[in-house]
Amino acid sequence: VCGIVNRSSGSVTVDGHDIGKNYRAARSLIGLVPQELTIDAFETVWATVNYSRGLFGKAPNKDFVEKVLKDLSLWDKKDAKAITLSGGMKRRLMIAKALSHEPRVLFLDEPTAGVDVELRQDMWAMVRRLREDGVTIILTTHYIEEAEAMADRVGVINRGEIILVEGKAELMRKLGRKQMTLELRAPLAAIPDGLSRYALELSADGSELTYTYDNQSDRPGVASLIRDLEAAGLQFRDLDTKNSSLEEIFVSLLRQKP
Repeated sequence: VCGIVNRSSGSVTVDGHDIGKNYRAARSLIGLVPQELTIDAFETVWATVNYSRGLFGKAPNKDFVEKVLKDLSLWDKKDAKAITLSGGMKRRLMIAKALSHEPRVLFLDEPTAGVDVELRQDMWAMVRRLREDGVTIILTTHYIEEAEAMADRVGVINRGEIILVEGKAELMRKLGRKQMTLELRAPLAAIPDGLSRYALELSADGSELTYTYDNQSDRPGVASLIRDLEAAGLQFRDLDTKNSSLEEIFVSLLRQKP
């Protein structure tokens, strides 16, 4: 899509521009933050971003470049040479370069690799602002919690093959699982036969029962489980529920794939 390699088949259009027939128009709409740090070590931050803007034929705009650098907490480093920056600051400079020509599609390839927690939070705040402004963001990450927090749609890739692309909310509704853990008032030696239809799990010390279910399941619901617990004379002092994370769904999908 970005023109780094030539496609072997198929077609790609960006906002109606074919990347082969009208490459310059298509590429001008795209910002790319590669995983590798590709910057001129002896150029200043300010010059690097302005030069990248000029490569796409954009007129100089000091106010815009200043805003980008301030959004990425790079303004106080504008006159510093890239070689003097920390790894996290270099990563931010890569993002500033990608944003310099005001793209409408932004590719982020592992953007938070090697970035500390504070810088990562600032970076995601900026990404959220871009998304609110209508920029399409395509994020590649191994940090699944980031995808869960940021994404509207999720694609899962395994061994170079896209095995699923779906809206995040729908994916978690269809494949997500819920788990309810009951803390018992008195430990159990074994699960009563009358509760066998729930496929409950008993903790090693007998103090907790865990019920796992999903939205698509025909298994009995939570309300009937509570009633059957009372009928069996079992009392609990507390309960806790949790939903599957996107990472758990991701792992389960890969395990299902031969």
